[in-house]
Amino acid sequence: MKKRWLVNLILLCVVAGLVAFLYLRPKASIEQSSTQELSTYKLAEFNAIRVEFPTQAAVTFAKVDGFWRITAPVNMRADQASVQRILSIVAAQSTDKISGAELEKFGLSNPELKLKLIRDKDNLEEFTFGTHNPVTEEQYVAHRNNVYLVSNGYAEAAATQLVELIDKAPLKPTEKVVGFEFGRLEQWQAANLKVDIVDGVWKASIPTAKPQQDELNEWLDFSWLHNPAKSVEMYTPDRKLTYPSFEIKLADGSKVHFDKIQESPDLLLARPDEGLIYHFPSDIGFSMLNPPLNIPSK
Repeated sequence: MKKRWLVNLILLCVVAGLVAFLYLRPKASIEQSSTQELSTYKLAEFNAIRVEFPTQAAVTFAKVDGFWRITAPVNMRADQASVQRILSIVAAQSTDKISGAELEKFGLSNPELKLKLIRDKDNLEEFTFGTHNPVTEEQYVAHRNNVYLVSNGYAEAAATQLVELIDKAPLKPTEKVVGFEFGRLEQWQAANLKVDIVDGVWKASIPTAKPQQDELNEWLDFSWLHNPAKSVEMYTPDRKLTYPSFEIKLADGSKVHFDKIQESPDLLLARPDEGLIYHFPSDIGFSMLNPPLNIPSK
C-alpha cells in the first residue's frame, strides 16, 4: 500500500511539473507583418488626374459638376468606376516600405508611368511606378521619397486603354428623360410614335395603345437609365449619309439625337453630340427601341 502511494505521489509531481513548465515557459513570439499606407488621403479629395506615359500622350481627367470627365487627349464623359480605380492608389497598403532608396534600383528613374492626383493648384500628389518584384510580382511605387511594393493592379488601372475609360451609358447622369420620339424609325414611321411622361403619367400617341405605367417605368430604367453599352467607338457624322434616327426629350426642353447605324448582329446607336457609337446586343437593342405599349394585334 505504501509503495503504491509513493508511485501516485511521484506521478502527481511529474504532472504538476509539466503543467508548470507549459504555463511558465517563454511564449513564442508571433511575427505580425505591419502594413504601411501610401497616403492618408480620401478619394473624394481630388479634383483632377494626370496619367503620364514615356511614349504616348498623357491622359487627364477633371471633376465637373460632381462627375469625372476625360479632358485629354479627348473631351468625353469618363466611366466613373474606372476613375475610382485609378484613384484607389491613395488607399493602397504595402508590407514593404523603403526610405531613401536609389530610384534607379527599382526602375523609378525611368518609370513605367507617373500618376499625378491634384486637389488644387497648390496640392499635387505624385505616384511613380517602376519595375516589378520577380518574387512577389508586385510593383515598386515611389511616393514622397519612399518606395513601396504594391499590387500591379494600380498601374493597370491607370494604363487602361482610352476607349475603355469612356462612359458607356448612352445618357448623361444629369439628363432627365421625359419622352421619346420614335417616328423616324422604320417600325414606328407609319404611326409616328411618341411616348411621353405627362404629369408623371406615361402617354402614347397611338390611340389603341394601352400602356401600363409599371411596365414603361421598368423599360425606361433597365433599357436606358441603367443599360451601359458593351463597348463604344468614336463617331464622326457623315453628312452624305442618312440613318434612321430618334430623339429623347429631356426635362430642360432639350433633345438628344441618336442615329441607328446598324440593327444586327449588334445594335449600333450613334450620338453625334458625344461623338460616340454605342454597341448593344441585338436583344437588348430591340427592347430599347420598342417600348411595351400593349397595342392590340389586328
